[in-house]
Amino acid sequence: MFEIKSIGILRNPDRADGGLTAVVDGRRSQAWYTGGDRNAFIHRAWMRRGLPDDAFDGRPHIAICSTWSDLSPCNRHLQEVAEHVSRGVWEAGGIPLEIPMPSLGETQMRPTTMLFRNLAAMTVEELLRANPVDGAVLLGGCDKTIPALLMGACSVDLPSLVVAGGPMLTGTWRGGQLGCGTDVWRLSEEVRAGTLSRDDFLSAESAMIRSRGHCNTMGTASTMACMAEALGTTLPGNAGLPAPDSRLLELSHRAGRRIVGMVDEGLTPSRVLTRGSFLNALAALSAIGGSTNAVVHLLALAGRVEVPLTLDDVDAFHDVPLLVDLQPAGRHLMEDFHRAGALRAVLAEVRDRLDPAAITVTGRPLVEGLEDVRCDDRDVIRPLADPLLPDAGIAVLRGNLAPDGALLKTAAASPHLLRHRGRAIVFDSPEALHDRLDDLDLDIDRDSVMVLRGCGPKGYPGMPEVGNMPLPKKLLDAGVRDVVRISDARMSGTAYGTVVLHVAPEAAAGGPLALVRSGDLIALDAEARTLHLEVDDDELARRTPPDSLRAADPPSGWARLYVDHVTQADTGVDLDFLVGRRGSEVGRESH
Repeated sequence: MFEIKSIGILRNPDRADGGLTAVVDGRRSQAWYTGGDRNAFIHRAWMRRGLPDDAFDGRPHIAICSTWSDLSPCNRHLQEVAEHVSRGVWEAGGIPLEIPMPSLGETQMRPTTMLFRNLAAMTVEELLRANPVDGAVLLGGCDKTIPALLMGACSVDLPSLVVAGGPMLTGTWRGGQLGCGTDVWRLSEEVRAGTLSRDDFLSAESAMIRSRGHCNTMGTASTMACMAEALGTTLPGNAGLPAPDSRLLELSHRAGRRIVGMVDEGLTPSRVLTRGSFLNALAALSAIGGSTNAVVHLLALAGRVEVPLTLDDVDAFHDVPLLVDLQPAGRHLMEDFHRAGALRAVLAEVRDRLDPAAITVTGRPLVEGLEDVRCDDRDVIRPLADPLLPDAGIAVLRGNLAPDGALLKTAAASPHLLRHRGRAIVFDSPEALHDRLDDLDLDIDRDSVMVLRGCGPKGYPGMPEVGNMPLPKKLLDAGVRDVVRISDARMSGTAYGTVVLHVAPEAAAGGPLALVRSGDLIALDAEARTLHLEVDDDELARRTPPDSLRAADPPSGWARLYVDHVTQADTGVDLDFLVGRRGSEVGRESH
């Protein structure tokens, strides 16, 4: 139960004598509402828009942080989810208060949503701290919304839990299923190769997005829902629950009830999120074939909650087998994943790699009950003894081309390219790439290594999802569908191919990627974890980066602040001054 800090008074008109009722000032919110002075009067009076007197008697006030927006189509249904969270909060004796948070629509925002993840996280933190709330339910779905919500909640460290909005239902087209995102990349390349007409391509447009919810592949949104559950920040069974499924509303109701209990128990993110929690998430990330984007989000989140986590920890779980046969690494989609048993069925298979001490927002260990979990479709979720791939996690590569590391999702790569040596074909920007992409005179072949730079956190700015470069038409016409690609950018979690990403330091921050020239030989060896530019050190010392490969120089505003303070990919692409916990205390009171 909460600690009684002081006793205040509040006039109770329901009493026959119209007297004063003692109220408990044990909640954070009571610093606003307790007492008979002018400030308490103002705080209560302005909130009396239907709230009864006993709303201010010490009941927990719960912020429902919703990233609903018409411009974030994957999150539009969170309005309904918020209603069911509210019902649960009321039922448990709390006061639900919906508060809008920045909503980052992955498909809509330019130049990239990653430019605004830290802004959204800062907003979450500051608004939770500034308002009279005791806990928060975080409603997210689309790629950056769950990480941003969690980062902000961790820095303010009030009791918080996530409700992930869930994936859309499976789309169908011409008798087959459509994977949101992954099939966009596949079909668009077939159009460029001349094997699919543009009219046929456009006919798939209205069939792909069948229902409410985020992408139905194991892209970044689904991955981050799984990460939120593996970290222990959701109720068990949330990850993969489809957005249109009525059981999501049931879970939302239970989440509303649970957050009130968390406030009573003082169960804050800093108590839930231990180093073991992050290692559990990394084990799950490998087993599900999750998005490389999860790495920058987990690193940033660990920084916020002050838990040590590095790329070496990521690579330590590379040997966890791939168990989930979902696009882009496999065949199925998220509706199948949920039907098969979802994340709990995956965790049951890898439970020997999980930290048994790590807890969830239930207050109980993540591993509790895993021995009784069943899988209902072994085509979708394989047993540990019969994995889709035996060693297919995210590999962390290092070498003179990536001194601080780079990532390769081996589960989505072509096996024959995991050890490769080829000539570099260099592009200094996405615009330069697209200008030359269909030039049939481009000096490239199937053994070439495409290099895209100037797309990191500072260079673009914002580190966009452009690392999965489309292949030049010259190669598509020759039947080539994959080559080694290297970039300081990110790629969509729905994308696939032998793509080396997140090269750190980025070119614009002085990384050696800026010194590569077309024709240089680059050697990739995923098994040895190396990425090497075969140019001697003396020659590299003589080279200077092109003038275009400098940090972006926005004149003012958020982008200026971002470029001046953003960290590199190997530490989470957070702003340096936002790392860590600052707590919920408000320094000054209004008078």
